[in-house]
Amino acid sequence: MPPIFPEFPVRLSATATALILAAGLAGCGGGAPAPPERSPEELKAAQAALPAPYSTADLENGRALFRQCRSCHTVTAGGANLTGPNLHGVVGRPAGALPGYAYSAPMRQAGLVWEPAKLDAYLAEPRAVVPGTKMSFVGLKAAQERIDVIAYLMLESPPAP
Repeated sequence: MPPIFPEFPVRLSATATALILAAGLAGCGGGAPAPPERSPEELKAAQAALPAPYSTADLENGRALFRQCRSCHTVTAGGANLTGPNLHGVVGRPAGALPGYAYSAPMRQAGLVWEPAKLDAYLAEPRAVVPGTKMSFVGLKAAQERIDVIAYLMLESPPAP
């Protein structure tokens, strides 16, 4: 087998090459390192501090529902913008304001701040809240699902202090 990296004088097995490539790609996610995991007690205390109804939301359901969003959005600090903007710290952020993302004109001009009630309305029916948005998601119809996702976002990606 010819060397994969001709300038590298040592021949590596396919397995060794795959491991080296995987290790290198693991660091290509960009952005800040993931925050340390919170203990279940810390997470429970942080959720209890949220305003109602988010203080009693089902965070695991919110996490599971957010998987639908991950095809277009990242939520980690410093995460990449994909088809949609990175959502880290979205709660409390003005709509259309994340630097480096090409928002639609309607989103830039919406004049919204993503407070929980506005996020709830948007997640229920995005095009009713921001007509002309390029977000193609049809919405979450169940109020409890929206509460769970918003609580997840509030705890997964708190705004910078």
